[in-house]
Amino acid sequence: MELTRATVSAVFLLLAFGSSNAKVEEENPEFWRSQAQKTLQSVLDRKLNTNVAKNILFFLGDGMGITTYTAARILKGQLQNQNGEETVMTMDTFPNVGLAKTYSVDFQIADSAATATAYLCGVKTNLNTIGVSAAARNGVCKSQKGREVTSILKWAKDAGKSVGIVTTTRVQHATPAATYAHTASRKWYSDADMPDGARRDGCTDIAAQLLQNTDIDVIIGGGRKYMTPKGTKDPEYPLDFSSRGKRKDGRNLIDEWQSMKAGKVAHYVWNKTDFTAVDPETTDYLMALFEPGDLRFDVERDPSMDPSIAETTEKAIRILQKNPKGFFLLVEGGRIDQAHHAGRASMALHEAVALDYAVAKGLELTNEQETLTIVMADHSHPVTFNGYPFRGQSILGKSPLWAKDMLPYTTLMYGNGPGHKTANGRRPDIRDVDTKTKDYIQLSAVPVDSTTHSGEDVAVLARGPMAHLFQGVHEQNYIAHAMAYAACVGADLRHCQGQTEAHTVHTTFANDRSGAGAAFGSAALLSSLLSVLVLM
Repeated sequence: MELTRATVSAVFLLLAFGSSNAKVEEENPEFWRSQAQKTLQSVLDRKLNTNVAKNILFFLGDGMGITTYTAARILKGQLQNQNGEETVMTMDTFPNVGLAKTYSVDFQIADSAATATAYLCGVKTNLNTIGVSAAARNGVCKSQKGREVTSILKWAKDAGKSVGIVTTTRVQHATPAATYAHTASRKWYSDADMPDGARRDGCTDIAAQLLQNTDIDVIIGGGRKYMTPKGTKDPEYPLDFSSRGKRKDGRNLIDEWQSMKAGKVAHYVWNKTDFTAVDPETTDYLMALFEPGDLRFDVERDPSMDPSIAETTEKAIRILQKNPKGFFLLVEGGRIDQAHHAGRASMALHEAVALDYAVAKGLELTNEQETLTIVMADHSHPVTFNGYPFRGQSILGKSPLWAKDMLPYTTLMYGNGPGHKTANGRRPDIRDVDTKTKDYIQLSAVPVDSTTHSGEDVAVLARGPMAHLFQGVHEQNYIAHAMAYAACVGADLRHCQGQTEAHTVHTTFANDRSGAGAAFGSAALLSSLLSVLVLM
């Protein structure tokens, strides 16, 4: 049965007058005028903070596009028994907002490796490559030699600051890896993941580079199995063969890391009990690897075994902030992306809410006059926020208006993903299905095993010293340069030296030997495209 225009209009009238969660005061125009005037005055009262940033606190929501950001705001409010739409997340309080263009050099829609290289190293590159220029080729070891580009984490370390990475994924994953690694393939987590040719040509796996490239003070996330020899039993899951060590070279990188820190107070921990016992005031170095691979989703996390991202953020800041020269800390909510890939919107939104609590903890522990705090996404996902749900209706629920096939659909859906299901040419009937559960897979228009990324611009939120630099629409690689300028790290030191003349910045990155590459051949493009088909 097809809904006529008259039927639709009648339904809208019924819905409009028959159900509303709007607050009574919202029916009074003065409510909105007063609210707007207060907001206007707060904006007028803002003063530019032009201090040099002693600290940089960088929060990255992997896959946290604007739709995810909006939906997470509503979920956070609804978890607190509010309507949700009017909720103010901690991220919402950042006064400076911009957009970043996320495309890579070779693809219109990028992955987390290429985007991380852009916003951390200041250089756009190709899909699936990390810490190298676009002259390097995906999966070709020889092509990365001489084309390495360094990150703002290294620039900060070279300037005498303490540095750290916190992630909910494995610490060898694309986003954290871009702070320290240079690799033609993001998938070379350990030497066991590398082709024989790459090892013969002298390339090094990402886990090994974690130790050898930059002296990182705090390393928190997952990824134990990439650090130990093949067959090494995992301390938490000794009977699980998939959790055992993977390395073919026989190296135990955890033991090596501890040996490298001889004479310092360095702690390696893998559970929350030992993590809690670490005293930030006396700790010089911390490596905390809570899982063999990625961490558990926040709603599935065992609080007795694994800390939350807010807790790991707090520990990292308390260790790093002892340095009088300041710190750089990357905090990644990495499993927002992985939940979206699985078509599990509920899980993705809960991960984004968890990241917002980490942002709140970061602001609580730092001083806005000296700490530049950034929140942004690397890319988005094809998740849509659609239908005409009532005010206050569950963001994980269904539209009150059904489709032309007389079946309901969810407020959140995907353009493509594993949720595409048909039987006898019809969509599944979800009237009696609880779409609010953590394991529910949203409907999708196109069937693919893993939801892809999407290519729209992502939000960049900033507060603290020189946060106004992040207003406007910019290329994603601009972010690294703006952060570096604000903190006087890297090549451009005008902000702290009071210089007015323009620097030839591009000639001073001595370690960034990113020679020009020839035009991409069809074989390289095909290799990159095939790599995209694997879950990122």
